[in-house]
Amino acid sequence: MQNVSVVIPVHNEAENIAALLAEILETRSEYPLQEVIFVDDASTDRTQEILAEMQEMDQRVIVVTHPLCGGQSAAIHSGVVRATGTIIAMLDGDGQNPPADLPKLVAPLLTDTSGNLALVAGQRVGRRDTLSKRLASQFANKLRSALLKDGTRDTGCGLKAFRRDAFLVLPVFNHMHRYLPALFIRDGWDIDHVDVSHRERSAGRSKYNNLQRGFVGIFDLIGVSWLIRRRKRVNKMSELLKQNPGKLPHV
Repeated sequence: MQNVSVVIPVHNEAENIAALLAEILETRSEYPLQEVIFVDDASTDRTQEILAEMQEMDQRVIVVTHPLCGGQSAAIHSGVVRATGTIIAMLDGDGQNPPADLPKLVAPLLTDTSGNLALVAGQRVGRRDTLSKRLASQFANKLRSALLKDGTRDTGCGLKAFRRDAFLVLPVFNHMHRYLPALFIRDGWDIDHVDVSHRERSAGRSKYNNLQRGFVGIFDLIGVSWLIRRRKRVNKMSELLKQNPGKLPHV
């Protein structure tokens, strides 16, 4: 039986997480929600305290804590490792990804009969960010799409759903969450896209700026391009997982 674990990386989001959990739980009647996993990436505000209170109030809430700040990809990976659901749905902890979109994000994976769909990527419509962020994102997405040919117009969207087993055999590196479509395709999987909404940040502040993203993005693109060129030509991960359902192949 398939079920869904929601994974949320957070860093200094004390003002957003309680409302975010309440919205997630409002969607639980529309899909088999197993648990909600918050991964606290070494927050320095009251995030840890509030997460502890939320965990006491609801047994579906699981908290994973990083003693040192490892970044968003590391937090997502820790959450997926801890998860017990067969499908992972992830969203950002800043509240800009509406949880109301979770049901339509996981639906294609829950109803897939081909066995080859591994990722459903959200693509923001009516993005509510500053003009500079939107322009920088458009440029980065066009460049990435041209080089990686992943067919995704908005890979930076935090709303994604994927097979847990397929994710855990992907190559792990910093900022990998921005390249999930290309990485799943590299392993022989099908991916799908759904339009999702977006809203303004109601509290707190962004952890990134355009200069930071642009600088590291150059090296990331080079690295991911290399990974794609060096992929296995025989026994892709998708085929190995089909041959051994429920078991992660040795890599």
